Amino acid sequence: MPRRVSEPVGESNESRPTTKGVHLSGSARAAAPELPVARVLPLLPLPHLNREFDYLVPAEFDEAAAVGVRVRVRFAGRLVDGFIVGRVAASDHPGKLGYLDRVVSAERVLTPEIVDLVAAVAHRYAGTRADVLRLAVPPRHAKVEAEPVVDPPKIAAPEVDLDAWASYTHGAAFLDAVAAGRNPRAAWQVLPGEDWPARIAELAGTCAASGRSALVVVPDQRDLDRVAAACEAVNGTDSVVALSAGLGPAKRYRRWLSALRREVSIVVGTRSAVFAPVRNLGLIVLWDDGDDGYAEPRSPYPHAREIALLRAHGIGCSAVLAGHARTAEAEALVDAGWAHDLLAPRAVVRERQPHVVALADSDHALARDPGARAARLPAIAFDAARNALKNGLGVLVQVPRGGYVPSLACGKCRNPARCRRCNGPLALPSAPGADGAGTPTCRWCGIADANHRCTVCGSRTLRAVVIGAHRTAEELGRAFPGVPVHTSGGATVLDSVASGASLVISTVGAEPSTPGGYGAALLLDGWALLGRADLRAAEETLRRWMTAGALVRAGADGGRVVVVAESEIPTVQALVRWDPVGHARAQLDERIEVGFPPAVHVAAVDGSSAAIAALVEEAALPDGVEILGPVDLPEGQRHPAGGGSGRDDGFDGDVQRLLLRVSRGSGAALARALADAQAMRSARKNTASVRVQIDPIRIG
Repeated sequence: MPRRVSEPVGESNESRPTTKGVHLSGSARAAAPELPVARVLPLLPLPHLNREFDYLVPAEFDEAAAVGVRVRVRFAGRLVDGFIVGRVAASDHPGKLGYLDRVVSAERVLTPEIVDLVAAVAHRYAGTRADVLRLAVPPRHAKVEAEPVVDPPKIAAPEVDLDAWASYTHGAAFLDAVAAGRNPRAAWQVLPGEDWPARIAELAGTCAASGRSALVVVPDQRDLDRVAAACEAVNGTDSVVALSAGLGPAKRYRRWLSALRREVSIVVGTRSAVFAPVRNLGLIVLWDDGDDGYAEPRSPYPHAREIALLRAHGIGCSAVLAGHARTAEAEALVDAGWAHDLLAPRAVVRERQPHVVALADSDHALARDPGARAARLPAIAFDAARNALKNGLGVLVQVPRGGYVPSLACGKCRNPARCRRCNGPLALPSAPGADGAGTPTCRWCGIADANHRCTVCGSRTLRAVVIGAHRTAEELGRAFPGVPVHTSGGATVLDSVASGASLVISTVGAEPSTPGGYGAALLLDGWALLGRADLRAAEETLRRWMTAGALVRAGADGGRVVVVAESEIPTVQALVRWDPVGHARAQLDERIEVGFPPAVHVAAVDGSSAAIAALVEEAALPDGVEILGPVDLPEGQRHPAGGGSGRDDGFDGDVQRLLLRVSRGSGAALARALADAQAMRSARKNTASVRVQIDPIRIG
């Protein structure tokens, strides 16, 4: 490690103005008798200040100024927040040291493990520890800190459904290894129809019963509610805490402190919970690691899966990546031997999976339905829905877009319909009506254009390019009169629907569950998912399809899935065979062939052409680096993860992207070179914004 650097902080012997908290005048100060120097990591936004600074500890703060507490220090004439990361007997700085201004709280909110994890994440993503700390430690709530500490509960070994775990090869042995503290690591492919929240609860409870803590990370609030309820049912309410960004400041901090103080043994949470300060961590479970919600939109843009893996590797605990589908990253871990497969035998998979039918599975099917290739709802889809409804079962209809008609084009020349004001895409927000509803409206600026004329051929006619969930619900409601129709997506996401004959129209990712499973699932407009210009389009499509298909009854019980896509497509075949592992293997092989993550490491550098060129010129890039670009960055990709903003998103004018590609072994060197270059630019007060993202989920 580089040697710690201390700098004088411009401290004066004169008394300072009093602010909230305990202060000492310069004349009354005396340093602590033992370990008088505190090493403080200030929360400064500048990359060249990404290091510890030494301060003297006043004798009155000796007991409170422990490692891990929040403090305030005077830096360059102003008060800044920071954390004590060490206490030493002497400083190697030859100049005069300033005193700690204030110990904000005696609560040791920064544990040694999280200090190491923060450093590892900053190094992995070419960021600063201050930025990572803002993600890892929530804001303080003084009233909550003053509340009494609760004694930790004792957790008995949970009642485990051994039959369910016996469905997986070595499933019982995996549970035994977790209970014995042997720290196994696995990529777990969950069977369709499995009560996966209960299985995760049993896994977490098995770890907690051994005297260690378990951490479960899920992508969204719906999954959080399901897993937290299952963990409480299996292990008791006092032993489980749920963390999410949607909680209020007081409630969130109270739950976070309960994990820090080990008042609970099982923590369930969304993305930021991967930093939860649980003590004696024995198990990390990450559900559905391919979800975009795991990508942090703030600097340094880490991915929760990578943080979980860094944490598990750093402390040597068990780790499980679980889901119905599998990502290329998870397959790479299995390929490297870091994790093992936790799979069910093929015979069990075939028994549990629904019967899957693609649009053109046979020439015989096309002979019966010659218009199937062109129809959005071919006869095989109607037949599956009709049979399920006849048997009193629900039908799930998955569509890739919300709204009514989210995309329009010229009815004559098929040119995309664009707004005359901002050139944004036109959509039909609702059905046409006498009150003016259904007027083509821009999705960017919201301006209606009732008199739209095509800029290419001058035609006034429009046609639907993509049909949304509401239009689909309208069409199916007419096709099956008298059947209840539910919609899930957008602002209204259903967690579950009652059993019985009904139609459930859902956008991808918003599919509600139903008791006993659906009788059929119709996966519409597969081309809209598979045809995206995205490296992860096939992987993401299969994940979305399998998530919906897993809610359908087994084929032996009449469960049927109809996917409206060409059966020859490998992704469709993977769904028909229910083979996520084979698909992930093929995706990984393709990434290796074309040289994209996880086969290599890629850094995306965004900014003006001049700023990018200056950064690359200053960076001591590792040998073998391949430079791709720069190219113009589309407007929709100027914020990481499709939204939000980070510390360095203040771009002016045109934005370009440069890709730097290196082998797996040179990833750390590339991140270090870019971080050092950013620090040099910061030290020279270079204000041109440059954003660096390591292995972003959206590269192009």
